[in-house]
Amino acid sequence: MWARVKVGVRAAVLALAGGVAASAPVAAEGARPVVVELYTSQGCSSCPPADAFFSTLAEREDVIALGLHVDYWDYIGWKDVFASPLFTKRQKSYARHAGRRSIYTPQMIIHGQEDVVGTHPVDVAELIMRYRAVPAAVTVELERLGAGRVGIEAEAAQGFTQPLTVQLVRYAPSARIEVLRGENAGKTLVYSNIVTEWHNLGEWDPRTPLDIEAEAAGDDPVVVLIQHAGPGAIEAAARLR
Repeated sequence: MWARVKVGVRAAVLALAGGVAASAPVAAEGARPVVVELYTSQGCSSCPPADAFFSTLAEREDVIALGLHVDYWDYIGWKDVFASPLFTKRQKSYARHAGRRSIYTPQMIIHGQEDVVGTHPVDVAELIMRYRAVPAAVTVELERLGAGRVGIEAEAAQGFTQPLTVQLVRYAPSARIEVLRGENAGKTLVYSNIVTEWHNLGEWDPRTPLDIEAEAAGDDPVVVLIQHAGPGAIEAAARLR
């Protein structure tokens, strides 16, 4: 059964984000795009430099940059309007799966496998190059079908012993926030690729091709991730802008 969970920050993001460019099909073929997840917070004083660096990653075609705002800094005086406990849960799940005992901001997770401080651009760049060079074991293609739906096709080039998780992600390309309280009080912060929805579409047995449709209303970009449980390594990713 295909399950779907909607993140409750979409309305806040859309109210603050600008227009979205028209989308076109993109396939993850050959040299795959690398997924970079940034875990950040408007209440974290060390996050703005990472957010600025992340904005440069969001402009790259070879990177799928996803900004996930966590809620565990909200108590110190400023509630992050984009934060979701679901993103905090995902970050904690990464830590458990990797055997780490703590989580932090700003943290970047590279392709579901490596964690790095978000203010270390050299380390991030090296990891992106490393994973960019790894041949894709799974290819995935997306297509807008009209009536607020997207088609998802995927195929595995090698055998897998375990099912893979299919996820659909939506994000707002940019937003500007004036922070009035907390550690960043008085600052105007600019954010990129703010995740607004995260849908778990279910598990896929990669021994057979995947061909499904999913709801994707509106013009926001659409990202599909195919990932090992845990969450673990991301095998494929594709985006429609």
